[in-house]
This record gives sequence, structure tokens and C-alpha cells, in this order.
Amino acid sequence: MKAIQVLAAALLLILIGCSEPNARVTTRFNRDAEVSGELPYNPLQWEVIASTLNHNDHTLATVLGNDRAIAYARKNASHEYPPGSVVSVITWSQEGDPRWFGGNIPGNVGSVEFLEVQSGPDRGATYLYTMYGGSPLRKLVSMEEKFPTGRAAYILGQRAAVMP
Repeated sequence: MKAIQVLAAALLLILIGCSEPNARVTTRFNRDAEVSGELPYNPLQWEVIASTLNHNDHTLATVLGNDRAIAYARKNASHEYPPGSVVSVITWSQEGDPRWFGGNIPGNVGSVEFLEVQSGPDRGATYLYTMYGGSPLRKLVSMEEKFPTGRAAYILGQRAAVMP
């Protein structure tokens, strides 16, 4: 009889605990970090090549690549991606995680950059660098180069993280 009373009390506590929604939990998705706008690709569907934190300007960035770029980055130390590779860098503001003391999460999207490696006329490569910014994201800069310089060279120079 006592076992039935304990079981009934436990079930009652479970039902009471589950019947009221937890008012402190509003959402589990970080809507601020969503990437939206007129982008040619959705880099969040690609795999990660590397990530960086910049403590001076409180940003974090993730370098992602399409399948061709990922296959190359994981097997080669050089930065001569083959034609058809697309590498993207998403930069977010960094903010404290409200659910984890001391943790940081992405905030608003600052920019999304794409570097496309295309076949050149002399069997070499050409590089198309495009940067998107604003809210919603829109094209701010677009340039094609035979030899990557500036930000395009920086993106190509990112070493792939070691993946198990």
C-alpha cells in the first residue's frame, strides 16, 4: 500500500511539474545569428574549415567551404584551392550566452564574404571576392582578381582545423 502511495505522489509531482510552462525559457534558437538576405549560397549548409575569435573588436568568425573546398582543405596544407571551390567567412558580433555563465555566442551578423575559385583562361585560377553586409544582407563589394590580395588572400590563408 505504501508503495502505491509513493508512486501516486511521484506521478502527481511529475504532472504538476509538466503542466505549467517554464516562463524563463523563451526560445532555444539564436535568431540574431541567422544569415538572411540576397546571398548566392547558404554557407550555413557547408562544413567548417576554421573559426576565429577577435577579442579586440568582440567578433567571432567561421570559415566554411563547399564540398570541393572541404575536400581540398582536409588533404592539403597549401592554399591553392581548385576551381569550383567556394570559401565563405561569416562574421558575427560576440555576446554573452544568457544560458551559460562565461560562454559566448554569435550575435548579429556583421558580414558574409565569399571567395569563389574559378577557371581562368590560361588554365590558371581567377578569384571572385564578394562581401555582403547590412541587415538584411546585401552586396557591398565584388571584385575579380588573377592573384588574390587583401581580404581574399587572408581567406585563402586560413588553415583548416584538424578534424578527427
